[in-house]
Amino acid sequence: MTATHPEKLAGVARPRLPRGVRLKHDDVRDEWLLLAPERVLKTDAIAVEILKRCTGERSVDEIVDELASVYTADRTLIETDVSALLSDLAAKRLVDL
Repeated sequence: MTATHPEKLAGVARPRLPRGVRLKHDDVRDEWLLLAPERVLKTDAIAVEILKRCTGERSVDEIVDELASVYTADRTLIETDVSALLSDLAAKRLVDL
């Protein structure tokens, strides 16, 4: 599995934020940020919902199932979005898979 191919992201992987990376809400600007050493990424609402679930406790499949249930959306579409985001962030070493 490589992080550059979202279609190959293992559903059993348990994504988590690595040491030094955290998701934080900026109350002044009312926006969520992904903070890493010497980097700050603004996150959209979809990324926030995915990243909040990246604790190392849930598998990718469990995250997808939960999001599909909460938002009553097509599981395949959510799986594609989750895999793409996590693969991209893993390539940047902002998520451990």
